[in-house]
Amino acid sequence: MQKNTALKTVWIISKYGSPKEYGLSSKPYRTAKFFSEHGINTYLITSDSNHLADYPSSNQTYNTEKLGKLQHIWIRTLRYKKSASYKRILSWFAFEWHLYFLDRRRLERPDVVIISSLSLLTILYGVFLKRLYGCKLVFEVRDIYPLTLTEELGISACNPLVLLLKFVEKLGYRRADLIVGTMPNLRSHVQKVLGYTKDVFFSPLGVREIWTNPIKPSEEIDKLFPSNGRVVVGYAGSIGRTNALDRFVEAIKELKDYPCVHFVLVGDGDKKEKYVEDLQGCPNVTIGPRIEEQYVPYFLSKCDILYLSTHNSVVWEYGQSMNKLVDYMMAGKPVIASYGGYPSMLNEAESGVFIPPNSTNAIIDAIRFYVEMDVNERNMIGLKGRHWIVDNYSNDVVCNRYLERLCALVTDKQ
Repeated sequence: MQKNTALKTVWIISKYGSPKEYGLSSKPYRTAKFFSEHGINTYLITSDSNHLADYPSSNQTYNTEKLGKLQHIWIRTLRYKKSASYKRILSWFAFEWHLYFLDRRRLERPDVVIISSLSLLTILYGVFLKRLYGCKLVFEVRDIYPLTLTEELGISACNPLVLLLKFVEKLGYRRADLIVGTMPNLRSHVQKVLGYTKDVFFSPLGVREIWTNPIKPSEEIDKLFPSNGRVVVGYAGSIGRTNALDRFVEAIKELKDYPCVHFVLVGDGDKKEKYVEDLQGCPNVTIGPRIEEQYVPYFLSKCDILYLSTHNSVVWEYGQSMNKLVDYMMAGKPVIASYGGYPSMLNEAESGVFIPPNSTNAIIDAIRFYVEMDVNERNMIGLKGRHWIVDNYSNDVVCNRYLERLCALVTDKQ
């Protein structure tokens, strides 16, 4: 794209916007890196309190570093280990508190401030910055809160935290100059919250940087796979309450005498021990530990079919935003997705199938369909997914569209 002189400085603020250097390459980091490499003075402000990343220890509250041309500021806050914990919520408030005491004099005045959830509370700081600098405010929604809390975790709509987040969410939608959603149908949710239509720009997660490097083999991963030539159905990710794996576990038990297939699951979570116990005596399954991000492509490459699932939730009416599905499709394997929400990606690429959530029989039927398919036909279906992702969701494509939209925003050419 042509250089836009009106857009010079962008601040991207996201509590969970971790860089690849600390074990997890997030969308805010990939966006910030792209902007900085294309002539935009970019600051990425994050927190070390991230259960999926590994920040170094520090005695300082505010830590600064250069990552190539990108200027990274990370704030030391309360750390936690479990995603569903009070400490995680407390870490949100700690991050917000420290933001207000950040020495902004060291930063160039922003033309655009991007607030990327979570934490949803950070949009309040974004509104403050908009008033302080007269800059444009972008509200990027990667998780729809508090809807996820009430629908996925069953928290009461009258819970004080939920009521607070509802207020913050509505305020953010109203005050933002641009709303960005990583899910394709966020516009419908925004309209429901505000009671009127507002433009929403769709910017998907994109392809993680682990796919730009040569695939790294691992002997430990090799040990998880059978040597009997069976078709392998793989799952990589969290194994917890929100991952809706109960029916998948039931399907594994139902297929324990089916001679053609073996299941390999890797990950950690609050339901893992229960599933290990439930699957004792099933010779057709191996459950391994969470693998490092850099080895995810290798694990997926060794599978023949990949599986993911979600609960039957209102959240998914607005579309899904899952790194997992992007990774699966990049691996070039057919995907079986227990998902009943707004369809995208798989159906567009014709590289897998959406089946009703919470249906053991639907899972079994889909597995049998792909297992019994000619191997060349199965591989061609998987490759359709990889080609589609490269054409539509590669980082350069996604970030270039985003940058063009910001340039239009600051020059009022919308």
